[in-house]
Amino acid sequence: MSEAESSPVTAGSAPPAGSGGRAMMTAVVAPQYGGSEVLRVESAPRPAPGKREVLVRVRAAAVCKGDVHLLTGTPYLIRLMGFGVRRPKHRVIGHDLAGEVVAVGADVTDFRPGDAVFGSVTAGAFAEYVRVPVDTVAPVPAGLSFEQVAAVPDSGMTALQGLREVGQLRAGQRVLINGASGGVGSFAVQIAKALGAEVTAVCSTRHLDMVRGLGADHVIDYTAADFTEIDRRFDVLLDLVGNRPLAACRRILTPTGIFVSSSGAPGGNWFGPVLWLGKVVLANLFVRQTLRPLLMRPRRADLEFLTELLENGAVRPSIERSYPLVEAAAAIRHIENGHAEGKTVLVV
Repeated sequence: MSEAESSPVTAGSAPPAGSGGRAMMTAVVAPQYGGSEVLRVESAPRPAPGKREVLVRVRAAAVCKGDVHLLTGTPYLIRLMGFGVRRPKHRVIGHDLAGEVVAVGADVTDFRPGDAVFGSVTAGAFAEYVRVPVDTVAPVPAGLSFEQVAAVPDSGMTALQGLREVGQLRAGQRVLINGASGGVGSFAVQIAKALGAEVTAVCSTRHLDMVRGLGADHVIDYTAADFTEIDRRFDVLLDLVGNRPLAACRRILTPTGIFVSSSGAPGGNWFGPVLWLGKVVLANLFVRQTLRPLLMRPRRADLEFLTELLENGAVRPSIERSYPLVEAAAAIRHIENGHAEGKTVLVV
């Protein structure tokens, strides 16, 4: 994604032509690390697709926790991983998107202009146009809106990979999902049911009805009970919160159960959950149960699998709030505050 260099624009205004006649677009830009207050709506040069990329006219983009991490630059470790030490390398944030292909790279043969697609990028989705690797984009499922499918990629693939690949969940098994009402959790409940599992979901009081509506067989209100102290045992525990000790989580697993962690106890601004995930990897060497971290990798094959679930009605995106693109700062604040229900989407 090209960096934005021009002056701010207001909602509804047409992006001006750039120097040399280069086409421009409206984008949400983070010129420095910080909270939602650093975001600006600016005019930026429209990107061009690389050889194995498609240029997408964004119609909707979802907000996820990863966007907040890239905006704030915390934990600081991510700055040393190629995202910019002093300021963001990618000034336009945003991972998930849905829209229409307007141009394709020289080596792209499976998409053409006019195709409706959804997918995931490293950054750049909070804009009118974004270039997307062809391997992380797929056709929009039939019968779903851009807004609905934009909510799917990051959270849907994280839930799918955590349950099916890392957790090796099979039909007839018992799974517990800690953090069932959030973006990933809302997909995890439905995907686990689609895979034939018996699902126990953990969430707060105000999300109980929502999680039951997603199909959970059992729901635990964590404000009233500690899920690690129940008598039931589980084949898979998908932990999306990291608010309970590892030993306590192991206690509710079967002797050969699998603990899957995508979050963990805070490790400060430098390392965040990395220390916790390292502890999970180390502990796995000394126990019979399997303890694994979850690091999602965007893949078109997973988007296509999710497409089947979306088209047959086994999975539906749970969208709590939608904002126009120019109100991206408000959407980020909603995620920053925590306890969001399902997904938050920007409409372009």
